[in-house]
Amino acid sequence: MTLVEDATLGVHILAGFAALFAGFGAIATKKGGRRHRRAGRVYVAGMTVVAVTSLVLFALAPTRGRTFLALVAVFSYYFVFSGDRVLSRKRPTDRPELVDWVAVGLLATAGVGLLAMGALRFLAGDSFATVMLVFGAAGAGFGVRDLAAFRRERAESREWFFEHIGRMGGGYIATVTAFSSVNFDFLPTVAAWLWPTVVGTPLVFLAIRKYKRGSPGAAASTAD
Repeated sequence: MTLVEDATLGVHILAGFAALFAGFGAIATKKGGRRHRRAGRVYVAGMTVVAVTSLVLFALAPTRGRTFLALVAVFSYYFVFSGDRVLSRKRPTDRPELVDWVAVGLLATAGVGLLAMGALRFLAGDSFATVMLVFGAAGAGFGVRDLAAFRRERAESREWFFEHIGRMGGGYIATVTAFSSVNFDFLPTVAAWLWPTVVGTPLVFLAIRKYKRGSPGAAASTAD
């Protein structure tokens, strides 16, 4: 790699570690508290740098591997971006802005790209196609879901809060996935990429259900 690529990769790794620890801090601290908000800001900033440096590395050398990682970066960052953006649309009448439409369009495009790559790798007999197809289906599915959601008003006044939990939870699953895929070499490759999704997704749903079962006042008091 060139000096520029080495430097970009170094920044990418440092930002990834910052996001990993800050994300855990946001999960572990009281929702809506100062520590939670501070950790959340660091997490969003770290993941922003991770996504940008992934795209820079792709631009510097658009190999097949970096194409996959760039698409995954768009897919992963969307959850963080939209989870943060939903905080600006707390009222049921608040509407998505142009940046939200652009973001969901990029997500859907990344999802289709991952599905296409996965289909080609599947036909070639590559087991890693499973990872591409899972992420691609999730990206395309969430893209279609959000495009539909943007066209209607939210019926639930606390929906933004549940969306925030779900999307940030999804973003943190992506953060753990990146760490696992690089460092958990004792696992089969496909398992190293997918176990955070298998384990984390039910936990996110359980967290959302916990707050939905609580009183509206309690949920609102813990929100950002």
